[in-house]
Amino acid sequence: MSEETILRIAAKGDGVTESGRHVAGAVTGDTVKSDGSIVPGEHHVEPPCRHFGTCGGCQLQQADEAALRQFVTERVAFAAQSQEIPVGELLPTHLSPPRTRRRATLHGLKAGKGAVLGFREARSNRVVDMRECHILEPALFALVDPLRSLLAAHAGKGPIDISLTLADQGADCSLKGFSADGLAATEALLDFARDHGLARLSLDQGFGAETVWEPDPVTVTLGQVPVGLPQNSFLQPTRDGEAVLVDDAKAFAEGATTIADLFAGLGTFAFSLAGPAKTLAVEAARDAHLSCKSAANSRGVPVHTLHRDLFRNPLTAEECGRFGAIVLDPPRAGAREQIAQIAQSTATRVIYISCNPSSWARDAKALVDAGFKLEKLRPVGQFRWSSHVELTSYFTR
Repeated sequence: MSEETILRIAAKGDGVTESGRHVAGAVTGDTVKSDGSIVPGEHHVEPPCRHFGTCGGCQLQQADEAALRQFVTERVAFAAQSQEIPVGELLPTHLSPPRTRRRATLHGLKAGKGAVLGFREARSNRVVDMRECHILEPALFALVDPLRSLLAAHAGKGPIDISLTLADQGADCSLKGFSADGLAATEALLDFARDHGLARLSLDQGFGAETVWEPDPVTVTLGQVPVGLPQNSFLQPTRDGEAVLVDDAKAFAEGATTIADLFAGLGTFAFSLAGPAKTLAVEAARDAHLSCKSAANSRGVPVHTLHRDLFRNPLTAEECGRFGAIVLDPPRAGAREQIAQIAQSTATRVIYISCNPSSWARDAKALVDAGFKLEKLRPVGQFRWSSHVELTSYFTR
């Protein structure tokens, strides 16, 4: 086999040659020799993190900014092409910078007299003992060493999952699998929360998260409205990424006086769109629905909330036709049932935010077949150096 050049990065992060060969660790512009070795090209850089290659948190630190941007852009553009969907305008790709991830789940385990804490290795349950991280916000990474010491002193023998989220009041930390047995462990937890200014500290011992420390109600500000942050709530992974998604939704919905925000969560889009427009926020998760409702009522924001499972009970075609614009941001599985109702409705504007180009493309095809046109499409890479890609899209009919 002769030398081949890597033309692009495939969906799962491998480099792909002109013959279709997949090469792990290669990026656009690299050369692959006949023995399988990689000759780095102009877009191949030294990974910034010592854990890269072992830690499963990143797959593409060897790609420079241009190669990363090309990868994210092509993931989204190819998804549209796969369904033969014409794109009116491909907007510039947004990449979140390093050290901007505001939520993550780490894994810990007591080991001898110490403990290991970090992300898991790729395709393994083994935990990488994190000593540096180039994706987490510094405020979250600053908790890693103190958490490791806490586990070393008071954890049991079982694995522990640690969920970290940056809220308005600071870091929200939830420990799953950590048993605070005895007065010493309980006092250590409270001291840890106080010493590190946590917004909230929770324990989940198999029956759901229970708060042990929360000096003030924990909130996250959405569209200038502080919204209560329930345990394990969904939040966009970076602030800058959220801003791009929200700004696109506002631009695409401009002029609409009534907007339906479907799969609304805590109201990431609803609160930003409300003001000139009256917004209906529809969500299936009860905790998120109640937080959104409470925030809207307390601030007098024109957001009406509806608790409804849109997979089992989507808004009907008749209901969809009552809104000037429809915004949807579904889970990775997409929104097949809801899209079918929108397609049959008289709705004329759809703003579709997606974290899965594949399910989005399937749903977009259904809209296009129903007479919609894909006006604008923006690739978004909030999960820097990973193969996870998001997008915003705007359809009109």
